[in-house]
Amino acid sequence: MARLSFSDYLDAVPKVELHLHIAGAIRPETLDELAVLNELRLPKPAAELYRFETFYDFLEILRLSALAMATPQDFARVAFECIEDLHRHGNTRHAEIFFNPHYATPTGIGYPELVDGLIEGLAKGERAYGVSSRLIACIDRSVCLPSEALQMLDWMAQHPRPEVVGIGLDGAERAGPPLVWVEAWRQAGRAGYRRTAHLCEDNQAPFEAPPAHFTHCRDALGCDRLDHGYGILADPLVVARARAEQVPFTMACWSGMPLNRAPRRQRIKAMREAGLNLVLGTDDPAIFGTTMGHSWRTVFADLGWGVEEARALSLSGVEASWLPEPRKAALRASFIEALDALERDLDPADRTLDLSVTRR
Repeated sequence: MARLSFSDYLDAVPKVELHLHIAGAIRPETLDELAVLNELRLPKPAAELYRFETFYDFLEILRLSALAMATPQDFARVAFECIEDLHRHGNTRHAEIFFNPHYATPTGIGYPELVDGLIEGLAKGERAYGVSSRLIACIDRSVCLPSEALQMLDWMAQHPRPEVVGIGLDGAERAGPPLVWVEAWRQAGRAGYRRTAHLCEDNQAPFEAPPAHFTHCRDALGCDRLDHGYGILADPLVVARARAEQVPFTMACWSGMPLNRAPRRQRIKAMREAGLNLVLGTDDPAIFGTTMGHSWRTVFADLGWGVEEARALSLSGVEASWLPEPRKAALRASFIEALDALERDLDPADRTLDLSVTRR
């Protein structure tokens, strides 16, 4: 019987995706079609649009792409295709997906129509592929005010959906450091929502995204999960606290900026070696030109990781998810069963990966 190669093993490892923005997951061909349907003028075809030079160029492309979704059916289509891609390219079995309600306000669609469209597409994806999912309402601090975060919470209160389980904070950190958002995050906590925030990204200057943001997010905003976090490596005291508390960090394995890709993988390595709790994700897979499988293969090949790391990172995604404990226990059991079977089938002579085979 043929044994599994390590590359195929990594693809088959069950995964949880906790760092993915729906506006960054629109397939290029879908973006082109939706732009025509909704009379959104793109400066160039999506495949070319998705090439950029700076983090701030990327944010502009992300916001523009979001405007292509103008009806519930558009959101349903993109959500379904997102789940399909997660299933087909890396065996993701659960996803918690960011969406930015304020990105859609120029199109005239309301919060409940937008959310119900996403839910429809995600439900279709679960029926087709068995991938469960949840939604995280997100604020882009580059373009939103604290009052708009409170407005988003009002929308969530007026139109509650069990699929929307938390709130997040993205965009350029320099535009809105964590303490600006305290009131909204505390209100969200009182309402029972889980809380996260992007912080300490490595595409901004250290003074714009300092390690102190970790403390602010934990103590003032009440975040129980954090996105990115690479910059905390500059402060050993913050690293020690993060290790002691085992707060999950959702990593973006494949940076949108080519020059940052190899350095980011080294930061991910340093964070794991420091004993931090990591979950690997894709961030904006369509715009960045990656998939969950490609992201994992690239990290494992570059860092020389093997079966031990694959099992630990697979299960860390389950533990960091915001599923209720009964659902989490069932997912955990299914992951352990799958991992055990994969390890039995893995070729004992093929337990590392060469960087040259990290196909998308």
